[in-house]
Amino acid sequence: MNEYISLFSGQSPGTVSTGIQLLILLTVLSLAPSILILLTSFTRIVIVLSFVRTGLATQQMPPNQVIIGLALFLTFFIMAPTFHEVYEDALRPLFDEEITLEEAYDRAVVPFKEFMSEHTRQKDLALFLDYRGGERPETVEDIPLSALVPAFAISELKTAFQIGFMIFLPFLVIDMIVSSVLMSMGMMMLPPVMISLPFKVLLFVMVDGWYLVVKSLLESF
Repeated sequence: MNEYISLFSGQSPGTVSTGIQLLILLTVLSLAPSILILLTSFTRIVIVLSFVRTGLATQQMPPNQVIIGLALFLTFFIMAPTFHEVYEDALRPLFDEEITLEEAYDRAVVPFKEFMSEHTRQKDLALFLDYRGGERPETVEDIPLSALVPAFAISELKTAFQIGFMIFLPFLVIDMIVSSVLMSMGMMMLPPVMISLPFKVLLFVMVDGWYLVVKSLLESF
């Protein structure tokens, strides 16, 4: 009984290996939300989709579950090559006991660093590198995650708000036109949102808005 209770006291090396794999799995699952938000394209996608809903002024349509679900699947689709590279270079050799845990970590962070560096502004990265001090890294692999992750996050926030602003403009124009027409007709007590909402939804459907938004997000990576 004691052999199964103690993780590292077993006689079989396979028992230790299985225990370590279980520990790694639990650690990854506990950190999965933070990893998904800060190291992938999820931040940009979910903010842009939220801007679309806000611009349409449809309250909770589509619901949060739909927005988050669509953002998750788009994130997995965009990050599939990176995830595949991490699995082939780090996870598979680790599970086959060909490399150590430290070597697997060093290999796993490289694809994420390459992805994040491609979408991180030099200005944002320089901000954290200068604050951290020390010599500038010469290669992408040398960039510390402590500087790259926040730089990537604020770069994604800026890009997402730029895309959201461009999406918001047509809806704002419709609101202004409807408001001006209502004021000219003396109907100032009628909320312009009630009148502009059907026109915004109609315009969004006629131009196939969801297709254009998703296409723009995919092409932005």
